[in-house]
Amino acid sequence: TQYSFKEVFGTLVVQKKLFDVVAKPLVEDLIRGKNGLLFTYGVTGSGKTHTMTGSPGDGGLLPRCLDMIFNSIGPFQAKRFVFKLDDKNGVDVQCEVDALLERQKRDAMPVPKPTPGKRQIDPEIADMINVQDQCKVEEVDEDNVYCVFVSYIEIYNNYIYDLLEEAPFDPVKPKWNSCNTPVRNGDFIPPQSKILREDQNHNMYVTGCTEVEVKSTEEAFEVFWRGQKKRRIANTQLNRESSRSHSVFIIKLAQAPLDADGDKVLQEKEQITLSQLSLVDLAGSERTNRTKAEGNRLREAGNINQSLMTLRTCIEVLRENQMYGLNKMVPYRDSKLTHLFKNYFDGEGKVRMIVCVNPKAEDYEESLQVMRFAEMTQEVEVARPVDRPLCGLTPGRRFRNQAFQEELSRKLEMRGGPVDAETEEQSVLETILQNFPQLPACELLDINDDQTLPKLIEVLEKRHKLRQMLIKEFSKAVLTFKTMLQEFDCSVASKENHIKGRLSEKEKTVAGQKMEIERLEKKIKTLEYKIEILEKTATIYEEDKRNLQQELESKSQKLQRQASDKRRLEARFQGMVAETTMKWEKECERRVAAKQLEMQNKLWVKDEKLKQLKAIVTEPKNDKPERPSRERDREKPVQRSVSPSPVPNAPPVRLRHRRSRSAGERWVDHKPPSNLPTETVMQPHVPHAITVAAASEKALAKCDKYMLTHQELASDGEIETKLIKGDVFKTRGGGQAVQFTDIETLKQESPTGRKRRSSPSNPDPPEDAAESEWTDVETRCSVAVEMRAGSALGPGYEHHAQPK
Repeated sequence: TQYSFKEVFGTLVVQKKLFDVVAKPLVEDLIRGKNGLLFTYGVTGSGKTHTMTGSPGDGGLLPRCLDMIFNSIGPFQAKRFVFKLDDKNGVDVQCEVDALLERQKRDAMPVPKPTPGKRQIDPEIADMINVQDQCKVEEVDEDNVYCVFVSYIEIYNNYIYDLLEEAPFDPVKPKWNSCNTPVRNGDFIPPQSKILREDQNHNMYVTGCTEVEVKSTEEAFEVFWRGQKKRRIANTQLNRESSRSHSVFIIKLAQAPLDADGDKVLQEKEQITLSQLSLVDLAGSERTNRTKAEGNRLREAGNINQSLMTLRTCIEVLRENQMYGLNKMVPYRDSKLTHLFKNYFDGEGKVRMIVCVNPKAEDYEESLQVMRFAEMTQEVEVARPVDRPLCGLTPGRRFRNQAFQEELSRKLEMRGGPVDAETEEQSVLETILQNFPQLPACELLDINDDQTLPKLIEVLEKRHKLRQMLIKEFSKAVLTFKTMLQEFDCSVASKENHIKGRLSEKEKTVAGQKMEIERLEKKIKTLEYKIEILEKTATIYEEDKRNLQQELESKSQKLQRQASDKRRLEARFQGMVAETTMKWEKECERRVAAKQLEMQNKLWVKDEKLKQLKAIVTEPKNDKPERPSRERDREKPVQRSVSPSPVPNAPPVRLRHRRSRSAGERWVDHKPPSNLPTETVMQPHVPHAITVAAASEKALAKCDKYMLTHQELASDGEIETKLIKGDVFKTRGGGQAVQFTDIETLKQESPTGRKRRSSPSNPDPPEDAAESEWTDVETRCSVAVEMRAGSALGPGYEHHAQPK
């Protein structure tokens, strides 16, 4: 699984590199009047508190932020109590008198003296804040005065507590310890939770929270450490010092511009800027099945996970609103953590998150959840606040005032005067006290004393003379000082004229540069417009190219389909042509064969007729055949019909089979089981035939001819047998088909069914000769074969009796 982040630090990264990449931009924005939020996020025991606080000898992000702030604004800090925070998340500027009174009141309060043998700062803290980098912000506004306020709170079980609050002793309220049992010494009072409110700028703040004004890194970190000792931690199976609450260390920076003289702070509240940097150490998410938490620890873990889940839900809703243009309500109020930093997510500052990951295999699944959430938060964009407008005063006021004071001191030194006002007052008083003669004793003990008053008068006269002399010297000094002031005014005026001249030159240069910038901006706009037109043209061309490519692809696909269809049709037509050619070739062969047979039959019939005609012509007319009698005929075994002979001792007739002319081909002889045996002399016989009772595809596949034997009852009551023949063809579907070509009929007639005369020459024959005048049917073959043209079994034939 892979996740993408803006910056990834290894396990051996030093605190300085982490600070330079993550926290330094937030401190720069703080000094420039912008808000910032930095919080650490991860599972329990992953190093969040270590990242924020650090270790002895290697301070974390918090002490480095404080050190960078005081390194940047150190020489420009205001005196104590010049800035005063109100109860509505605002700040006011007090006059010098009110600030002096506040300082005197603070100095008059009893301050606990440090215990002998102990240092004022804990050595562990001193090692943490002893940062040697001397990192500072460049281009700090030197015409402003700055003041830093810090506060420290924690969110425990979704309640906000002030870690810097000094709980006073109250004898009325009951006292309880951590085990929820009363204590007797009265040294513990449960802290009171604080309330979140919204100021006039819709920023959230903790009302009644202790905010301490600090003037150095040591003092600020000492305040932090005092609150850190009150933070709730507990021992779990995963972490010996597990944080059971979310801690928030808030650094507020108030700044206001100096007046036109560069000496005092402006009293206008609109010119005061209050920026805030919140450093949040989130409690780690944990699973109770791993920590084995019970009781209060289980309740704490549930509240921690619930607040982190609310933070994740708020981030997801913000992401959906920005990506899909929705207007869902973000559930900030579901947790005090998200409600406190609502204005940051709404765009009132820059937000940075440090994801701490523990490389232990046991934390793999939880670390995946943490990194998935952290990767998703990168897609959320918050609006950046605009910079505050300038105050409109001339820059460099502070340095002009300092230059004036230094020049005045230098002139006084050159004149032999005091360097500063306090030294001047001290020197004047010392000179007066040294030059004035001491007053003698003024007690009159005797009325006749003539020495005390004259001495007193003499001393007073000397003092009067000395006073007059001092007045003259003072007048001379005043004249000298006026001359110096005039000279200083002249020099200042000349320098001012010179500076004005240079300033006008600079202004002209700036005006020229502005005109050049405007020209370049116009040129840039023109080029951007041209680029936009070219991009649109390129987009149109790309769209046309894409459409043409799609059209080309569609046409090529269509051509390919047409070519494949053409090939398929060609193959189909070739198959049809081959099949039709084969079919017509067979049909032509069959028709030619049928025509040849027909012509042969006609030729044979003509030959037979010629033979019969020849026999009739050549037959003698006076010799008349003698017809045997019935008795003689009964004695002779004459083969007349299929029916058995009436002679009991007649030998059995040997059946003759009529051979088919197409015996060389393979036949399917289909004889249904319902057919009756005719027991005639002539029977159809096809050698090498497959005899079946029902036609099957397997039998048809092995042969190329087919014959069906069909019996039906004729009109005279005799059995008529039809032989239906056909050719077997293979179909395109892989089956077999039969095309019938001809039919042969085998017909059996009874011998007593029909008699006719052969010659009516004797009209009155005798009675015994009456039967001989008729053609004897029994002498003929009882089976007549009738065939159609095209039969493969040969021409038809008939038996004709000899004429009597």
